[in-house]
Amino acid sequence: MAAHAFRLVNVFTFDHVGLNGNSLCVFEDGAAFDTQTMQALARQFNLSETTFLLPSTEGNARVRIFTPSYEMPFAGHPTLGTAHVCRALKLGADALRLEMQAGLIEVRARGDRWTLTAPAPSWRELEVSTTVLARALNLEQRDLGDRPLWVKAGREQLIVPLTSEQAVRRASPQPSLSDIQGEDGPCMVYVFALRGSAHALARFFFPQDAMYLEDPATGSATANFGAWCLAMNKPLPVKLKIDQGELVGRPSSLYLEVSAERSILVGGDVIEIGRGTVTLA
Repeated sequence: MAAHAFRLVNVFTFDHVGLNGNSLCVFEDGAAFDTQTMQALARQFNLSETTFLLPSTEGNARVRIFTPSYEMPFAGHPTLGTAHVCRALKLGADALRLEMQAGLIEVRARGDRWTLTAPAPSWRELEVSTTVLARALNLEQRDLGDRPLWVKAGREQLIVPLTSEQAVRRASPQPSLSDIQGEDGPCMVYVFALRGSAHALARFFFPQDAMYLEDPATGSATANFGAWCLAMNKPLPVKLKIDQGELVGRPSSLYLEVSAERSILVGGDVIEIGRGTVTLA
């Protein structure tokens, strides 16, 4: 019987306190598992993501990311939470390079505030009409703001600006949303509305087991929000504090910066809340 150590962290915490933000399980030695076991462990923990640390010849560590249903090439809160654990394990200090399927991701810390530099983005137009999109989100067409775009700064998602915070709160994915297909299948969608010049309210919906769930804090979508700002030629630099998770009881704070040099930076606070072991035959 072998015992395998893991750590539980909260990422993008609100006011730097535990039991909010987005939860993550990090296994300290992923080399002990094959892919099937990693997927089974992610399903066992049933968090939005579970990560596994592996040796890397290119960075401080190689990281594999699993939802309960599938492996992901990149995701924001697993990147920041895993970096926090890497530092605790002395795999690096306040500047790390993590090797992922999406490429090498640079991560830096100031205290417990971790910030990643997103991969170079791409974007493309949405093929369906805004009428179809609004209906799929249970919104009125007048609730949609500037043009929605498919954006990929690590993983493709649909970025949808809305005209008000009330519209963000009313958004409710309908079954027809799954008919809008991204490059990975039924779309993942991020809706947001600006709160003045320095704040935004956002929600993120993703498909799982024939239904849509809401994520409390989504770093990859925040990176895609930054790429949307580039696609829309917004004045640079962009600096936003983004509130997410309000409607799922997990308030979260995310920090987005799009620099004058067009780099996309996503940050948030990380707190370790527990450790343990899993024993497998």
